[in-house]
Amino acid sequence: MDIYRIRPGTQVDLRQWDPDDKSAFEGGKSEGQKAVEKLNCRLEVLQELLYAEGKHKVLVVLQAMDTGGKDGVIRHVFDGVNPQGVRVASFKAPTPEELAHDYLWRIHKHTPGKGEMVIFNRSHYEDVLVVRVHNLVPPDVWGRRYAHINDFERMLAEEGTTILKFFLHISKDEQKARLQARLDEPDKRWKFNVGDLGERALWDEYMRAYEVVLSETSTEWAPWYIVPANRKWYRDLVISEVLVQTLESLNMRYPQPKENLDEVVIE
Repeated sequence: MDIYRIRPGTQVDLRQWDPDDKSAFEGGKSEGQKAVEKLNCRLEVLQELLYAEGKHKVLVVLQAMDTGGKDGVIRHVFDGVNPQGVRVASFKAPTPEELAHDYLWRIHKHTPGKGEMVIFNRSHYEDVLVVRVHNLVPPDVWGRRYAHINDFERMLAEEGTTILKFFLHISKDEQKARLQARLDEPDKRWKFNVGDLGERALWDEYMRAYEVVLSETSTEWAPWYIVPANRKWYRDLVISEVLVQTLESLNMRYPQPKENLDEVVIE
């Protein structure tokens, strides 16, 4: 899955990234879903080990256009993990209190502690995406934020946080189909937001904003992965594989008991 990792200094052109790609897996949907199930089981074990060892911290950042599949990833990829050691943080429009502070203030308090995995459903990157596309602050303000974010993430990494960032890349046609499905299926209508159509009209502007984000903020300590997300099963497979490989690379161990338990007899 390393083919989807953005090397530092790469200038990203999203037109060169196929959201239908599935070249890292030879099988089809059925085989892919089975592979995801196996990875789910492995991730469950690794997450328990992460929590038990209490040494490492893991931050997963999910960014996508509307209908891109962030909720689906959380539901399917993290199926079976222990909620005691995993949190999801969602970031919507900032509150008045949050606006009274710097834009990273509300983010920092949600970062993971030792033994914890935190998933950002949207993130601090909204402050160089939505803010830029909608001209909420001047260009010289959001333009400084790429360096801020890199420094913030470097600090987290140096303090022991493993950071993985995933851009769920769907096509505009796929978004149209998913929005239409929300209209057509009664049990999905609750997901439909008329405001999403206004954001869809700004698709090209968002693509340009994402290209800059991916180019400027994929670092050795906090890499971005562009995940082909038109096929939901393949999206889940890519993310699951990256997570499992990354957690395995931490060489975690269960802690030894504080007392000698060899002589313990339970009556």
